[in-house]
Amino acid sequence: MIALLAFYLFATLTIASAVLVIFARNPVHSVLWLILGFFNAAGLMLLTGAEFIAMLLVIVYVGAVAVLFLFVVMMLDIDFSQLRSGFNRNLPFGLLIALVLLSEIVIAISAYSAGPAFAHASGAPPANALPNIEALGAMLYGQYLLPFELAGLILLVAMIGAIVLTHRSRGDARPQKVARQIRRRPEDAVKMAKPAVGEGVSL
Repeated sequence: MIALLAFYLFATLTIASAVLVIFARNPVHSVLWLILGFFNAAGLMLLTGAEFIAMLLVIVYVGAVAVLFLFVVMMLDIDFSQLRSGFNRNLPFGLLIALVLLSEIVIAISAYSAGPAFAHASGAPPANALPNIEALGAMLYGQYLLPFELAGLILLVAMIGAIVLTHRSRGDARPQKVARQIRRRPEDAVKMAKPAVGEGVSL
């Protein structure tokens, strides 16, 4: 019963968070709703027994991708004084979201200790003797090794293409010429001067 309740709670909040990501007017709020959606999706993965996918959602997407999105959005031209002005007005709503997240964590821990929610459902996959992470690694680097390598190659080409497209050669910049610096002799770069007492150095 607790697993079924947790499933409906996480599924509803995941869909609601996805809708709010689209319809939020403030981009910072959109990223925060996206983080909430990732947390709820991780809860759904816990209910199905895929704890490794849940860990990836929290560590990779929330801890890296969503935070990166947040930093990029915060670099935009946004009037943060207007955002801070509504802090006291939005404080009860923020506390409500915090309580919802806390209750979700408690429910997820309780549901995870009760076992996978769909272990006895019709059409459920049979129990595997291997742990979840070992089975995923064996399938990813065994049966699906070629698509995995192709995906990495496509990402590498996309990264190189993004660097080439965004690289601009500036005419006012003075690039470093390493070969010319190496060929330069010390006597051409340094001039020894021995001025007398009370005299300055003539340039």
